[in-house]
Amino acid sequence: MALNIQNVNLKISAGTPKQIPSDPRAQVAFSGRSNVGKSSLINTLLGRKSLARVSSSPGKTITINFYDVDKKLYLVDLPGYGFAKRSPEEKRQWSALTDGFFTQNKNIDRLSLVLQLIDSRIGPTADDEMMLDFLTQSEIPFAVVATKIDKLNATERKKNLEAISNHPLIKDVSVIPFSSLKGEGKEELWKTIFKYTKL
Repeated sequence: MALNIQNVNLKISAGTPKQIPSDPRAQVAFSGRSNVGKSSLINTLLGRKSLARVSSSPGKTITINFYDVDKKLYLVDLPGYGFAKRSPEEKRQWSALTDGFFTQNKNIDRLSLVLQLIDSRIGPTADDEMMLDFLTQSEIPFAVVATKIDKLNATERKKNLEAISNHPLIKDVSVIPFSSLKGEGKEELWKTIFKYTKL
């Protein structure tokens, strides 16, 4: 099935689990800590500059953004986690909303894949490990995207990618190096999305 990625719009920014769309199209979710580059990645994937808002203030928005791609696929931008300056109330809101996506999503069976973003310069944080463990225990298919790969030199790149790939929670899944700046990894990401969604 052909997918016209030019035909895309922000369907809804869901602030509560009840606002999650109920139509049964395939979903691919993007998860990661605040400021890991989710919005930039989505913009790069869709060939847009500002469809997904890129914030210089990490953790600013606590919504789940559903991007409708050609009325066949939702790209789902989950709120970033692990931002220390959030208030306890904001952390509760994040937890309720993210948990709600996985537990109250009427079409969770249409969640084809979670793309777990990890900053290639840092590697998996404790929060990343919690998410990876949750995805593994829940038997939700996922792949890892190593973001900001252009920030590393060749030696750092090899070392960091090996460390990420050999992590106990990651060693059995694909790791895709990605650069929003250079577009590296875009084609491989789309291949991975098509493989899991069967579009």
